[in-house]
Amino acid sequence: MTRTGTSPAAGRTVSASHGALPLPFLRRALAGLTLAAALAYGSAALAEDYDMVVANGRVIDPDSGLDAVRDLGIRDGRIAAVSKKRLRGRDRIDATGKVVAPGFIDLHSHAQNPVAALFQARDGVTTALELELGVFPVAPWYAAREGASPINYGTTVSQTYARAGAVLGADLFDKADDPIAAGLVAPQDAGRAMEVRLSEAQLADADRLMTRGLDEGALGIGMGIQYIGGSSREEVLRGFRLAAWQGVTVFAHQRSAGQVEPDSLAGLQELIADAASTGAGVHVAHVNSTGLGQAGLLLDMIDGARAHGVDVTTEAYPFNGAMAVAGSPLLRPGWQDRYGIGYGDLLDISTGRRMTKESFEAARRDRPETRLVVFVMSDDTLDRSISHPGVMIASDAVDLENGEGHPRTAGTFSRVLGHYVRERGLISLPDAIARMTILPARRLEASVPAMARKGRLSVGADADITVFDPATVAERATYAEPAQASRGIFAVLVEGTPVVRDGVPIEGAMPGRPVRRPLAAAR
Repeated sequence: MTRTGTSPAAGRTVSASHGALPLPFLRRALAGLTLAAALAYGSAALAEDYDMVVANGRVIDPDSGLDAVRDLGIRDGRIAAVSKKRLRGRDRIDATGKVVAPGFIDLHSHAQNPVAALFQARDGVTTALELELGVFPVAPWYAAREGASPINYGTTVSQTYARAGAVLGADLFDKADDPIAAGLVAPQDAGRAMEVRLSEAQLADADRLMTRGLDEGALGIGMGIQYIGGSSREEVLRGFRLAAWQGVTVFAHQRSAGQVEPDSLAGLQELIADAASTGAGVHVAHVNSTGLGQAGLLLDMIDGARAHGVDVTTEAYPFNGAMAVAGSPLLRPGWQDRYGIGYGDLLDISTGRRMTKESFEAARRDRPETRLVVFVMSDDTLDRSISHPGVMIASDAVDLENGEGHPRTAGTFSRVLGHYVRERGLISLPDAIARMTILPARRLEASVPAMARKGRLSVGADADITVFDPATVAERATYAEPAQASRGIFAVLVEGTPVVRDGVPIEGAMPGRPVRRPLAAAR
């Protein structure tokens, strides 16, 4: 067996006398040599025993371009060997006939609880990050998830909540991460905080609170600009300046979408201009549901900006329906003209019924938290977004409360592999895997060193691994029944620990680790 490594004797010159040796001494020397060789062989054999071996699968590593049958040897949560030869370990997963890929990295998951995370794991996800909206405060959010997640987790600091802290008082958020749920602030007061145009002093407070979150390890700055009626262009620009100063990326839901001015193009133009003028990187949330019929133009703009040195990337999810609550600013008056849809394109997920004018107006007035699926995207929009080079796959996952929600939480990645790769051939299998793994990792790794070990299958990488059957992988989640685990996901390992095996989740497995920038005190 060929082994790599540096010999302790490398570079030394060893000499020996070639004089005759007495026969008894020679026998004892040979016996000692035989014993030493046996011990050495035993030590080498033990050294090649791994904690886990993923055997005989088609290994696709988008970082190196490897696409071949290999064994992976895992030790101490890392990949220790990628071998043509059979490896042996204390545990073994037979991946014959399966694809072995890096664990999928979801840059856009609001489903940050163990139940939803397990559905994502069964969709092949090993790292799910809350980047578009983020949270505040940051440190308690990480602390609450320690040892309680089946997959890796992380977040940005939320510009949305930081500005609310500047208006309502940051001490409210220090008392509870959700002051509304805790009864510390009335929903209508929180809503008004989103509509306030910040003063200079409040802008400075918001900057201070975002800086605090970044010092606590947040992965960047999350901006839900379209949800904040009072957000000025100066406020957004200041967020970009802070991101550039801290060396992090802005993850943004842009200000406007639709076909009425200010349209989808205007929303993207603001982000690109702010990135170009400050030098900050920006990741644009869901180009499919933001761009709608203009998605092709948005993608052309992103390509052009990148060609001229602007650090801008984007993502898409593979479903026609977006999601909003009835009281959302996205559904303020004029939404029919803005999106080119009507009441019948709104699905109340609690009843499974399409809305009418009367039911929608009643929900918006009396039950503004009613969750709706908004069928706003054409198949052509999805095809353009999913197939465009460099567009990452991200779910925009939401909680599956009482089994209700959106199928993208449980089925995004399997749907891409089943529908867009196997059934339609719109993109190749290696390309799809790259969009789910190495591209998201690279989006973050310049400012988040831990991400340089994810999204790849090379020696030294974290053993975050997804094994799936390319002939059967598909989503089972639907709009009517979104809490349905995908099929064809054979095994999922998080830092070498199985959370899914033989298609079945491992009860109580919580190996998920925080993905976090180095804390300020350690930098």
